[in-house]
Amino acid sequence: MFSLIRQCLKNSTASLLANKVRSFLTMLGIVIGVGAVIIIMAVGAGAQSLILAQVKSLGTNLIGVLPGKAENEGPPASAMGIIITTLTYEDAVALRDKKNAPHLSGVVAYSNGVGTASWGSHTYDTNLSGCTADMMDVEGGEIDKGRFFSEEEEKNLAKVVVLGRTVKNELFGESDAIGQRIKIKKHTFEVIGVMAERGTVAFQDYDDKIFLPIRTMQKLMLGVNHVNMIRAKVDYEENITKAMEEVTVTLRDRHDITDQSGAGDDFTVNSAAQALDMIKTITDALRYFLAAMAALSLLVGGIGIMNIMLVSVTERTREIGLRKAVGATNSNISNQFLIESIAITLIGGIIGIVGGGIISFLISLVARFLGYDWAFSLSLLSVILAVSVSSLVGLVFGLYPARKASHLEPVQALHYE
Repeated sequence: MFSLIRQCLKNSTASLLANKVRSFLTMLGIVIGVGAVIIIMAVGAGAQSLILAQVKSLGTNLIGVLPGKAENEGPPASAMGIIITTLTYEDAVALRDKKNAPHLSGVVAYSNGVGTASWGSHTYDTNLSGCTADMMDVEGGEIDKGRFFSEEEEKNLAKVVVLGRTVKNELFGESDAIGQRIKIKKHTFEVIGVMAERGTVAFQDYDDKIFLPIRTMQKLMLGVNHVNMIRAKVDYEENITKAMEEVTVTLRDRHDITDQSGAGDDFTVNSAAQALDMIKTITDALRYFLAAMAALSLLVGGIGIMNIMLVSVTERTREIGLRKAVGATNSNISNQFLIESIAITLIGGIIGIVGGGIISFLISLVARFLGYDWAFSLSLLSVILAVSVSSLVGLVFGLYPARKASHLEPVQALHYE
């Protein structure tokens, strides 16, 4: 038994080595397909780790409130950029009240936009972040110079701003910005603070922002009453569930929602942990979908293998006839061609895994060089799956050529020209 297998392997190896270029071109489709699957899985895992790390960087004891009701366990439409006006500044004020939400240690509401800031001859297009005075207590960050605005300035539509580090550098360079006045949309604002450099957190560049009191942003800059979102900090992680219930009850009461089942809610409350789970589910689905699309190239590679093996059967008709004439069975002939087919796909799969792993590692190096928290991940599952699928492709697409070779009649084969 083992001697027959060894002989089949020997004959198959000799046949493949006799046609090196053709063998390589035949396996090229498998190399590309397996390599694409490995790269997509590894890059997908790296991108997922980046996204999750960005969300975690804000803290795990946060609650986010978005306008609009989430559908089918997904995010509400407001998360996709659609404007929904069901959350207000007064909702955030109500959540600040310890009588309504005793487990919240800080609440910040946002009303965001864009604008051009100017000082003297310098202008800079940037993001405007209207927020409440608790912003740093909830999301972190430090003041480098000056101060952040107060709750009183927040309520009184004060024309004061705090600059992100990039904005300060673009407008003032090395000059002191504190006490200076800048113009945004024809309104003049006093610079009362400059944030310390923070970088990108949760995909927001905190250095490329101008922070101003939320009521000022709403009334003077945008002319709206709604807020884009509310974010709250829970005093202790073990109180997150209780805090979410408190937020939900408070907002239902304020919005006159009597249905306690949640079906009539016009807002969505999520914890950081729920957001992480949702992001992980979405990114996993996307990774596997893209991997499945890349795996379709294995089908093309398999068809190429079948075509080449059929050509090989035709070229070696006399060899097959001679072997059958000296005693080779149909099984011997069939096994030889099957082994050749599987060997081509298996070798192609291994090359694809190595090549895909190297490219994935280089991508992670480039991402880290650019400052992203990108993890290189080559899972054992993806390697096993790639090897298994490539071997299966060789087996399936090698069956017909092997069967055709084994059923050749010795006399006809020996007379084939």
